[in-house]
Formats: sequence, C-alpha cells, structure tokens
Amino acid sequence: MCIIMPNSTLKAVLTFLVAALPLVATANLDDGLVERARVIHEQSLTLDAHADIEIVGKPSMYVGPDGLSKVAPEKMRDGQLDAVVMALAVGPKPRNEQGFADARRVADDKLRAVTALVEESGNRTRLVKSPDALLASVDQGGRSIVLSLQNALIFGEDVSAIDYFFNQGVRMFALTHMGHNGFADSSRPLFNAATGEREATAEHGGLSSMGVAAVGRFNALGAVIDVSQLSTAATLQVVAQSTAPVVASHSNARALTDVSRNLSDREIRRIAAGGGVVHVAPFAGYLFDSNDPAIDGAIRKMRREAGIDEDYLYPFELYWEIKDPAIKTTFLGGVRALLGPISLETMLDHIDHIVALVGVDHVGIGTDFNHGSGIPGYNDASESFNVTLGLLRRGYSASDIQKIWGGNFVRVWKAVEKQRTVPELP
Repeated sequence: MCIIMPNSTLKAVLTFLVAALPLVATANLDDGLVERARVIHEQSLTLDAHADIEIVGKPSMYVGPDGLSKVAPEKMRDGQLDAVVMALAVGPKPRNEQGFADARRVADDKLRAVTALVEESGNRTRLVKSPDALLASVDQGGRSIVLSLQNALIFGEDVSAIDYFFNQGVRMFALTHMGHNGFADSSRPLFNAATGEREATAEHGGLSSMGVAAVGRFNALGAVIDVSQLSTAATLQVVAQSTAPVVASHSNARALTDVSRNLSDREIRRIAAGGGVVHVAPFAGYLFDSNDPAIDGAIRKMRREAGIDEDYLYPFELYWEIKDPAIKTTFLGGVRALLGPISLETMLDHIDHIVALVGVDHVGIGTDFNHGSGIPGYNDASESFNVTLGLLRRGYSASDIQKIWGGNFVRVWKAVEKQRTVPELP
C-alpha cells in the first residue's frame, strides 16, 4: 500500500528522522554525512535573500554558461532552493529629473520581467507577499519569489513612491546601491573618471531627512529594511530608528575581508541586538584575504594597468569605467585570479565568524547571484545543497541549518509585519 502525505506531514517526519540520526556514522563517515545533509536540506525552508533580476533576451555578463539566470526556476529545483528574494536594483545615475526617470524605467522593466516569470506556465513559481504565503507555497512544493528594491534613486525625491512599489508586491527595501543619493550615504562613494575625483565619504552623515522618513514608512507598511550597501553611519542610524528588526541581504564580515561593502563587527552586533539577520554572499570580492599585502599590491598594479583609479573600495570596483572590452575582460579575470583560492569554505568562514560573534539566530544566505557572485562549490542555485553539507561538516545542527537557510529571515519578516500600522491592502 502506498501512503501519500502532505508536505507538512512529510517535513515533520523528516525532521524526526534527522534528529534520530547520529552525528557520526559508524560505517562510512562521509556517506553518512551526505545522507544526513540531504534529509536536512529537504526538510529546510531554503531561501536566498538577494539575487538580481535578469531580463530575458537582454545581454548580460552575469548569467550562467547556459545564458540563463543563476536563480532560474529549473536551477532552483535542481538545488532544492525554495525561495529567492529578487531585487529591482538600479545602479548609479545622475540625480536629476532624467536620472530619476531612467532609474524608475529600469525598476519597472525588472518588475515586468518578474511578473512574466511567475505567469509562465510550468514554472510553478509564485510571487509571495507575506511570510504566511511563503510558508504555504513551500508546503505546496512550489518555488517562491519575494520582491525587493535596491536604491532609493528609483523614488527620485518622492517618499510616497515607496507605497507604489509596496502595492506592486515589493516587501524589502534597500536605500542605496553604489553612490550616495537623496536618502542616504552609500558604503561605496562614486568615482568620477572625467574629473578623477570621488564623492565625499559622507554627504548626509548617514541618513537624510528623506531617509529618516523612508525608514518610518517602511515600518508603517510592514516592509523589511535591508541595510546592505549603506555606509556604516547610515546602517547604525537605520538600526536605531527602525521599530522592527532589519536585515543585511548580502553583506559579509569586514573583520575577515576589509572592504567597505562588508559589515564591521560593531554593525553586526547592532543588527543582531535588534533581532536582525546578516546574509552572507558567495562573492569573491567580499571574501578574499584583504590582510595579504602581496594581494593588495598586485590588485593596485592591475588597476593602474587598466587605467582606473588605484585606490579601491572592493577589488572589482570601476571595471565599468574601462572602455576597451578586451582590457575589461583581462582586468576582471586577472583580479579574480589574484584574489586566491576562494571557495565555499571561505564563505562558510564568514558564517562562522558571525555565529561566533552574535549567534546562529542572526546569520543567513544572500547570494548576490546575477551580479558577479559565484565561487567554486556555490556558483548558482543548483548547488545550494553544498551549503547544507558544508555547514553540517562544520558541526552545525539541523536546527542551526534551518535557521541559516531561511528560518531567520522568516522570523524577521513576521516580526516586521507585526509592527505594521497601515491597514493591509485588499
């Protein structure tokens, strides 16, 4: 007789079986760990907290060798990745009427691309707008997309634009990308190749008055605030002013890799103290050994040879300023080779650091796939299982791994929703 159980029951049974398995297999240690990891991966809610949106048919240097997004539905299925937070992300543009219009157009194009993706038959992919909807989707065996927005340049100078995007389904917001905007300071001030000068380290000293208003509006709507890409001052101000926990969707530990995009221990502690989560990314530029003077010297030399500013906030910075495609390709490949043997193990070192600092309740996974991210062992969503196996090999329990893979994000999202003061949309 064949007994068919709903996913919720199956997951409960698998959880019991995982708890009953010994940590060390007596016959074959590695085979036992792999099997245990497979069960844990199956019964976990697996969520990637940040990936960029690829528009079908648009040329991109960030997609996989097959020309498809690194978080395409079939890759999610292959890696048993349940959900991905996809960002309406916009890079730097002039802070004027034309720049604001261009940023809004890019965001709207990406929104349409996601809508087309979830409407495509056969994908079994849903756009979810609440943690309960996410849990229901996973229970039904589907793949889920949560929408985020990165760079308040998209709002122009209009705080009320937040409501428009929330009404379109966006549930997480990050105020900056590269370069300061009218809302907040970025961790990566822009460099102007024409003048050879960089923006001041800070324009607002963290948040502007519009940024403060935006934090209040995010809280009122029940939207998750993402502090990735913010300056240290802005990050600390957001944490202090928010009435709900915040997340960093794709930021590693600056104590291990000293680049401006990573978070200091002080920032990590403050995020955790508020109940938030730091999501670690498999991005080589945020994982290399920045304390090695030989690596630093070689990067500087290669940057000079490519004709861009020698000083850098992270190694790949300013590649877009290189006009010659051949030189650009040589530069990107050369810098990656200089960074050393970075792998999934290096990324797990950053998770270990954050766990040792603030505990397992405050760390997650946010890949930054489709924007230059990917390392041996974790190059796209199809390799998500390797993360579970790597964590298990390092001694993390099934409960720990469940928290890291999505449990912590869902906890924060639920806490944010509880703080909501604006009536829910019909």
